[in-house]
Amino acid sequence: MSELSFRTSAFTHGESIPEAYTCEGDDRSPELTVGDVPDDAAALAVVVDDPDAPGGTFTHWLLWNVPPDTVEISEDVPQSEAVPDLDGARQGENDFGELGYRGPCPPEGDTHEYRFTLYVLDEELGVEAGALRPEVQGALDATTRDSTQFTGTFGR
Repeated sequence: MSELSFRTSAFTHGESIPEAYTCEGDDRSPELTVGDVPDDAAALAVVVDDPDAPGGTFTHWLLWNVPPDTVEISEDVPQSEAVPDLDGARQGENDFGELGYRGPCPPEGDTHEYRFTLYVLDEELGVEAGALRPEVQGALDATTRDSTQFTGTFGR
């Protein structure tokens, strides 16, 4: 059985995230590659967060109901409730109070680790677009079959 894979061509696991994907640059989402998703998966979800944030884990991106046969999520996903290129996958509100992806932006003088987590779901999430992390996380917890993640760091 193949192992679920999730990566980006923008940086290597555990390495520094290029400025283009952060608040210091274009603040766009990196291209993501997905591999070896089980044939009977119903959907995928992506969560990007910062466990090192001063006020507790800070959510940078909530993306769910991505088609399970997706092999690439293109760079610079639009900040919209639904993502047409991903068959209407939904995005939630990040902790900046905006829809979609917002990149790493730690306090000046700090370097944080950022987690990019892929979830394999047994059913699509019945969560409305624009939802906040607790609602999305509750649905993920109830339907996740498998998950994998990679990390990157960024400092200012």
